[in-house]
Amino acid sequence: MHTSSIEFRGQPALRASGADGSTLTVALHGAHLLSWTTADGRERLYLSPRAVFDGKTAIRGGVPICCPQFNQRGMLPKHGFMRNLPWESRGVDAESGALTLRLRDDDATRALWPHAFEARVAFTLDAGQLRTALSLRNLGGGPFAFTAALHTYLAVDDIAEARLEGLQGANRWDAVRDDRHVETAPALRFESEFDSVYAAPAQPLRLVQPGGTLEIAQGATCTETVVWNPGAALGAKLADMPEDGFRHMLCVEAARIDEPVQLAPGAEWQGWQQLRVL
Repeated sequence: MHTSSIEFRGQPALRASGADGSTLTVALHGAHLLSWTTADGRERLYLSPRAVFDGKTAIRGGVPICCPQFNQRGMLPKHGFMRNLPWESRGVDAESGALTLRLRDDDATRALWPHAFEARVAFTLDAGQLRTALSLRNLGGGPFAFTAALHTYLAVDDIAEARLEGLQGANRWDAVRDDRHVETAPALRFESEFDSVYAAPAQPLRLVQPGGTLEIAQGATCTETVVWNPGAALGAKLADMPEDGFRHMLCVEAARIDEPVQLAPGAEWQGWQQLRVL
């Protein structure tokens, strides 16, 4: 993997290219993946044209890192603090070939969350495939608990023509209706606001569109899959997204939410998501 340092909308970023001509772009702010293009030149992630790039604000689109808290389920700021801090590039790992970024605790993080840690995000490009892996190591003397998600915004040509297969039979919490049930649909379709947490299935999901299919897999340590589209009404209220932005994105997130990870001193947790063009 060849890498270079660039500026993206005025902020420091890294660009990497794979042997097949695929590329990725990741901001140092939040170790936030902004773009993944496959060898055919097609952009596979959605990044809002109204996303704020000021080095402080969470970026709308791409792959935000939600850690050590998912959403507002706890006392920390929404989705934790890791997506709002500058990370350090560690370059391409000689053994794995992954582009890796690192974040360690400091006075600012300890003021919010009093734990010593090292977080890493590793991006691996293969032909038609991208793997994103988040790891967290406990560097302190006592255990700590956390939740996490890779909040992936996938690009869709038209949400009305997209369907997500592979969640039939999974336990579902519908956050829009605050309702728990087993998913019965063989394929999810998106006609209005959709916000649900599923028990992650053992087999990969498939995002099917007229232009092709994307396979979405996640590691067993990510016990939930979150599916989100704001729909027209909520989408119109999001200042950092165009009114029609909801038509061009679908979040499918690898997550660890319902049962927090209990991490012992010296221990490390890793969760990953893999996207593959079929």
